[in-house]
Amino acid sequence: MNEASIQDQVPRGALVGIGILLAVSLVAVTAVRLSGIDVRTPDAEAVVTRDLRFEDTAGGGVAVIDARSGRLVETFSGEQGFLRGALRALARERKAQGLGPEFPFQLVGRSDGRLTLLDNATGARIDLESFGPTNARVFARLLVQPDPSGAGATAPQLAPLATRSARQ
Repeated sequence: MNEASIQDQVPRGALVGIGILLAVSLVAVTAVRLSGIDVRTPDAEAVVTRDLRFEDTAGGGVAVIDARSGRLVETFSGEQGFLRGALRALARERKAQGLGPEFPFQLVGRSDGRLTLLDNATGARIDLESFGPTNARVFARLLVQPDPSGAGATAPQLAPLATRSARQ
């Protein structure tokens, strides 16, 4: 095919329309960003929070440690793609800012069932429900507070989190 026949396949009006649509979209997005309008849904009240440290284990797993008590919360073995991916993103931000693992991450369970993983050292956050209920449940398990009597785990404040995850 020569150049003339290729140019004839796409109508000029369609190309102009696409260009105008792209330009209008770009202007609209720029206007919203420069106006300072927050397009995120405001965070619901925090129902439960837990400060956690994550450490690699000798066997290639991830140990989750309660930062306040120093107790082991859970150990994840195997690849754990979502957990590792979320932590890798936050660790990358820390490294970019010259920070190390000395500061804990904060896992927040909210009254509307949403979960947020915060790095208060850098200001980074991951809204975990955005990645689906299965991935969010990996972190929701970490909010369960151990019973001091050793009788198991109690977390009555997690009811909204559990019901929301089960429905989705």
